[in-house]
Amino acid sequence: MKKLILLATILGLHLSAFAQDMLIKDIDFDGRKDSIYIDQKEWKIVCRLSTQNFRKIKSKKIETSGDNTYLKPKKNGFEIAVNWMRAGYACQFRYEKNEKRIRLIGISEYAFGNAANDGSGEASVNLLTGDYIGNWHYFDHLANNEKGELVKIPTIKAKMPIKKIYLEDFDESQYYAVSEKFGPLVEKRKNAEKARRSKR
Repeated sequence: MKKLILLATILGLHLSAFAQDMLIKDIDFDGRKDSIYIDQKEWKIVCRLSTQNFRKIKSKKIETSGDNTYLKPKKNGFEIAVNWMRAGYACQFRYEKNEKRIRLIGISEYAFGNAANDGSGEASVNLLTGDYIGNWHYFDHLANNEKGELVKIPTIKAKMPIKKIYLEDFDESQYYAVSEKFGPLVEKRKNAEKARRSKR
């Protein structure tokens, strides 16, 4: 229990050290600082870019936004991370020079699963290439002389084309839609691993 409390404290300090309410960063690559923040009344991501005279560019409302929602600077843009009790996701954005728009380029997610960690793991999808990588687990109740065992599903790599998503069209439904695209694939690989283990 003490280790758990220590881990939670360290994680909290880590998040507070690297997460911010507002980012001041040049994301449109013109050498001038831009600002990115979460509007606390509308619960929308707001970007003010120097190349667009600092007018407000807003996402759609992020319904699940709250105290556990953070902005983080990334090398080529920024990320919004939403953390719940046992799961969470992050969405990465960058400015597309040719289109002069802010585009969603990556989504990652994690889950701790239930008390036995059934369904735990993490995944990411590169929206520029459509490449998905997932590392997931399931709990096998019959393993280990019926004491149970957490089983890692072999790493899932897949490619799926996903249409371009821009900041103005973004809300959490974009994350859910992408995550659900790969749900059947994860279930299929889990069933294949169960069948393989049952033949041993």
